[in-house]
Amino acid sequence: MVVCPECDGTWNSGEVVKGEIITCPDCGVELEVLNVEPLQIAPAPEEEEDWGE
Repeated sequence: MVVCPECDGTWNSGEVVKGEIITCPDCGVELEVLNVEPLQIAPAPEEEEDWGE
């Protein structure tokens, strides 16, 4: 079971892998899977602009 750190919503994520980005079905925030055993998630880092440098 996953608990969203933003809205405290809970859901069953099924199988996830480390580094996967999942979306909270309640608030829509993107979360990154930091660890699988035990399951740890945190808000995903926002993508930055690629200025081609």
